Amino acid sequence: MKTTKSLMLILFVCIFILPPVLHANGEPVEAVSPRARCSVCGMFVAKFPNWLAQIHYNDQDKVKFFDGVKDMMVFYFNPEKYGSHSGDSIKAIYVKDYYSLNWLSAKEAFYVAGSDVYGPMGHELIPFASKEAAESFSKDHHGKDILTFGKITPEFIESLRFGQKMR
Repeated sequence: MKTTKSLMLILFVCIFILPPVLHANGEPVEAVSPRARCSVCGMFVAKFPNWLAQIHYNDQDKVKFFDGVKDMMVFYFNPEKYGSHSGDSIKAIYVKDYYSLNWLSAKEAFYVAGSDVYGPMGHELIPFASKEAAESFSKDHHGKDILTFGKITPEFIESLRFGQKMR
């Protein structure tokens, strides 16, 4: 009986206490809790590890998770709609390179739009660490545009969301 309670306590600590500690320095969170939800659509993000995106705030324990770049950008352009801080308090934004699955700064990535590859929520911006990789992917998967972070607009993101029911 004591062993079961001890194991339950250890499991609780591993799932709910440790993940916030893992991002104390603003580095990307690798171990996302299975209970973590996309801050826009509410999907469980741990089910889609290859598509994860995250926004870190200046207060070190605050991280928002997303099931893809598209939802991250929806949030980025209007965080107040989702009950969060203003964009001024953002410390770092991370996305995963589509090929290597390595984390990279969202502001340094190149994004392919309009390809035949879909994310968990349909049409998606596919991130790459280099323009060459984005161009190669775009050619192989019929991409329509390659964008940098600064060229992505709220209107463009809304066009990707067309026909989807979201908050």
